[in-house]
Amino acid sequence: MSESQKPGIGFFAKYLSFWVALCIALGVAIGYFLPGVPAFLGQFEYAKVSIPVAVLIWLMIYPMMLKVDFTSIKNAGKKPKGLVITLVVNWLIKPFTMYLIAAFFLKVVFKALIPGELSTEYLAGAVLLGAAPCTAMVFVWSYLSDGDAGYTVVQVAVNDLVILFAFTPIVAFLLGVSDVHVPWDTLLLSVVLFVVIPLGFGAITRSRLIKRRGKEWFEGVFLKKFDGITEAGLLLTLVILFAFQGRVILANPLAIVLIAVPLIIQTYLIFFIGYGWAKAWKVPYEIAAPAGMIGASNFFELSVAVAISLFGLSSGAALATVVGVLTEVPVMLSLVKIAKATRSRFPAAAEFVAEPAAVRATR
Repeated sequence: MSESQKPGIGFFAKYLSFWVALCIALGVAIGYFLPGVPAFLGQFEYAKVSIPVAVLIWLMIYPMMLKVDFTSIKNAGKKPKGLVITLVVNWLIKPFTMYLIAAFFLKVVFKALIPGELSTEYLAGAVLLGAAPCTAMVFVWSYLSDGDAGYTVVQVAVNDLVILFAFTPIVAFLLGVSDVHVPWDTLLLSVVLFVVIPLGFGAITRSRLIKRRGKEWFEGVFLKKFDGITEAGLLLTLVILFAFQGRVILANPLAIVLIAVPLIIQTYLIFFIGYGWAKAWKVPYEIAAPAGMIGASNFFELSVAVAISLFGLSSGAALATVVGVLTEVPVMLSLVKIAKATRSRFPAAAEFVAEPAAVRATR
């Protein structure tokens, strides 16, 4: 079944790039012309995490968690190639390529356009993004690219464990600072909100409904009720995110463009390293696509929080992490399209842990 023929989500899926651009523009306009709206929403924040945004991200993730077969989670460790790719790319490659690419552009190519001290702050923000692989939005990219829901949960969970002990020393090494303060409340709250809660609710819902109505009804009727929810949640999230940053974006147009260049190059590079490695290792598409996207996407809540605590709210580092949010969604949507266009080049998922065929058929 083609994307445009999928019931419920066809309209969104077919024109998703257009709706994303429209929502980004709407969000920026709201932030600039109606600053009271983001100011009001900004009151609902805890540990640097926006509660309205968290609710919408949860809304995006929950439908995917409903499709998780917990057998696939338990058995994921028996098929470790996807996990190996994720860990090596995210922790032994990504932070260092981000530093090198950002330093080259911000310190060399754009040297005449960016004062030295400011370029250092921009570089710091880029490094913070590079050292924090995604926790929440990767579930959306995995869903949109028809990734294996259960295996994606395992990949994200393992990365979250590594963040606990690897983020601080990597950032300290690359930035040459000794007092990196990790906001543990932000990190732990994000993991609970974006992984533990939706996964738990999804598991409870799935178990109880299958027990009451049967698996065929759950997969053929109930899951279809959520068609379009993830895409709608994504669009509403974009409006809020860019409403928060509307004035910053419009006040720094040249800086936004200059910072965006290395971030975009890094995103494509990291995706193709992970995705290409998966292809060479004959990893099924359903695992390969999320493996590439976890590294390409960033844990921007953590990055922004650390940038503010280290360098200040109005610093170049904080601005750079905001640009990470600005560039991520359009670029990741393009990677989703690239992945889906090349899925036929990967082996069948039968050899690996994957969702049941009946679940994938509801996508």
